[in-house]
Amino acid sequence: MDSVEKTTNRSEQKSSRKFLKSLIRKQPQELLLVIGTGVSAAVAPGIPALCSWRSCIEAVIEAAEQLEVLHPGDVAEFRRKVTKDRDLLVVAHDLIRKMSPRTGDAKPSFFQDCLMEVFDDLEQHIRSPVVLQSILSLMDRGAMVLTTNYDNLLEAFGRRQNKPMESLDLKDKTKEVLQNLYRTKSFLFVGCGETLRDQIFQALFLYSVPNKVDLEHYMLVLKENEDHFFKHQADMLLHGIKVVSYGDCFDHFPGYVQDLATQICKQQSPDADRVDSTTLLGNACQDCAKRKLEENGIEVSKKRTQSDTDDAGGS
Repeated sequence: MDSVEKTTNRSEQKSSRKFLKSLIRKQPQELLLVIGTGVSAAVAPGIPALCSWRSCIEAVIEAAEQLEVLHPGDVAEFRRKVTKDRDLLVVAHDLIRKMSPRTGDAKPSFFQDCLMEVFDDLEQHIRSPVVLQSILSLMDRGAMVLTTNYDNLLEAFGRRQNKPMESLDLKDKTKEVLQNLYRTKSFLFVGCGETLRDQIFQALFLYSVPNKVDLEHYMLVLKENEDHFFKHQADMLLHGIKVVSYGDCFDHFPGYVQDLATQICKQQSPDADRVDSTTLLGNACQDCAKRKLEENGIEVSKKRTQSDTDDAGGS
């Protein structure tokens, strides 16, 4: 197939693309975007730690061994678990606990040092920023954003665009505020292949929020297998989540997100107030935003780049 035919096929695919009217007619300020690792994988392709949960955990274990913050016996045990265990999210939580304090909700953790080692200068590997640009365009028009990613690509990109962001930990103290958002906003899960299997996430949203079928949330997924896709679609609809396919190939993901964001941004009323949504609650002033979050019982945890940590002398 020559380049002309390829271009024609891409154009035909783009022109025939359909979006759920209930989604593209949302005002940006009605949405809360939940950003998963799939976004980072699309933005910085070729980084092993972003390709899958298994690759990410393996990279963290390798960093822990090199930094000597994990006993050799524990290193061997976690490598065995990554190979044998099917529930990698449980392995990840166990790994975090192993490198964290044993008492209370203390801050110091070797896990953060390992993440910094794995994702050092990750923004230098950005090859396809269109997804991040689309997310920022929605934020600029009032959409909220929540990311629990281990990497800091979104924050680093936002900083370069003069749009600093804060990230949040899903702790028990956030439960009431986040569940209220889940009831009042439409969540749009982007690049969240494994997020909904996370036990903390499930406890916060899928199993604790009443009247889930009255909610209207959305999730973009890869449709690799039709039977699995439609079963997943039916199962998630019981939780008030509409599963939508962006295509049968991951390469379709960036273009789909870009076109979807464009459609949603068109819905903003021309006389609507401009909202600078650089934090979860969409406040223009970071100090005000942080104070607002803390008043609502949410701990603010800023993800920092290597240059930030160098200036601060480490975390």
